[in-house]
Amino acid sequence: MPEAFRGQLNKLDDFRYEIPRSYKPQMRTNGIIFADEKMIPHIKGDNAPDQVANVATMPGIVGSSLAMPDIHWGYGFPVGGVAAFDLDEGVISPGGIGYDINCGVRLIRTDLEEKEVRPRIKDIVDALFTNVPSGVGSEGKVKLGQGDLTRIMTEGVNWAVENGYGWKEDIERIEANGCLHDADPSFVSQKAIHRGIPQTGSLGAGNHFLEVQRVDRLFAPEVGKALGIDHEGQVTIMIHTGSRGFGHQIATDFIAEHEKAIRKYNISLPDLQLACAPVNSKEGQSYWKAMCCAANFAWTNRQMIVHWVRQSFEKVFNQSAEAMGLKVVYDVCHNIGKIEEHTPDGKRRRVVVHRKGATRAFPAGHPETPQVYKQVGQPVLIPGDMGSCSFVLIGLPGAMERSFGSSCHGAGREMSRAAATRKYRAAEVERSLREKGITIRAASKAGIVEEAPGAYKNVEDVVRVAEGAGLTKIVARLVPIGVVKG
Repeated sequence: MPEAFRGQLNKLDDFRYEIPRSYKPQMRTNGIIFADEKMIPHIKGDNAPDQVANVATMPGIVGSSLAMPDIHWGYGFPVGGVAAFDLDEGVISPGGIGYDINCGVRLIRTDLEEKEVRPRIKDIVDALFTNVPSGVGSEGKVKLGQGDLTRIMTEGVNWAVENGYGWKEDIERIEANGCLHDADPSFVSQKAIHRGIPQTGSLGAGNHFLEVQRVDRLFAPEVGKALGIDHEGQVTIMIHTGSRGFGHQIATDFIAEHEKAIRKYNISLPDLQLACAPVNSKEGQSYWKAMCCAANFAWTNRQMIVHWVRQSFEKVFNQSAEAMGLKVVYDVCHNIGKIEEHTPDGKRRRVVVHRKGATRAFPAGHPETPQVYKQVGQPVLIPGDMGSCSFVLIGLPGAMERSFGSSCHGAGREMSRAAATRKYRAAEVERSLREKGITIRAASKAGIVEEAPGAYKNVEDVVRVAEGAGLTKIVARLVPIGVVKG
């Protein structure tokens, strides 16, 4: 565990703290952490602010080095980190996007009520556990070949829908329509391909989950209505997973390559985990094109899981998914690099925004906000721990002004997985969840204790700060009634 942060944090307002540029001589800009006074002692505790400062030393950084209120120590960049780099003069960093490329969240709404679902919740959880492969090293139940994976890498969700996994209307409710078009499989290693083929269509382990929820509270009913989340007691389903071993291998491959690149391009960094390459260099472009492949894999992965979620509900309720209104609300990624236009310091420019444990939060009217949500803003999906709640937010104009159109991505860990394993026992966690009316099935006891609710920050605090800072608006709170864990 890293030592506590001992540097200077200047309070800018109730929801922003600044690490001054003077903190480290190499810093090219300042750091800003979105947090309130209550959060600051814990944020300092694992020294994640030092990582915010380290990111501020990187070539071509534009605006401030940012961190969301769910910040904690990560690989190179903090989890919750956001940084933008000039497209011509800046760098791209695999560690700044993370090992689980396009880890993200998808939300499905239904016409079902809690009173209809709760009596069948064990049957539903069992069906989901059976239909969606989960756990460490889990493999999908569809046998694919390398040609299929090549198409998944380049076509993303379009491949899934074309092959019967979901509905065409799902596509418009997925960030980037579920496909980054710069993907080029020739930059993906054979090792990554071998890891990816068997894992397509699987949930995995760690903090990944499938959750059946009820709408506990609507804070913005008119916005909720536009999203299809229109009353308390309504049932939703949340999916949280990413690119599995495929994305992890791509990250591993290019972190090693970029460690060589920093010597080649004479880039000085305070931490080797920040290894990067100029965006337009051979190494930078190779990573970018491979990262896009992993992003498309992850969207396809979640799309296949949506298909099996619908099948599970059809089996239990003996109705069609269409009749039950199982429609995708939205899908957002929170470990990704995106080429976007922003106006830091009053100058409009194209930048590569690194979001590592941070979510896009574009406002109403933005060109990349989906057409169906143009009037209200892009949905932002924030999972909490499996014993409390999750949130649906929407992006606000303040996010464009303050955070490169970004917000938080979850509760954020309060203790490491190792610490959680030492503190909790699976039977105790399961009993506690049962007492709250939550049914759980997990692929392993380790998955239960590592993800124990007490291992996480209070997600209510996180979303309150994001709203207070003007990044996002809280729309609805969702409470779990059934959970599938890896």
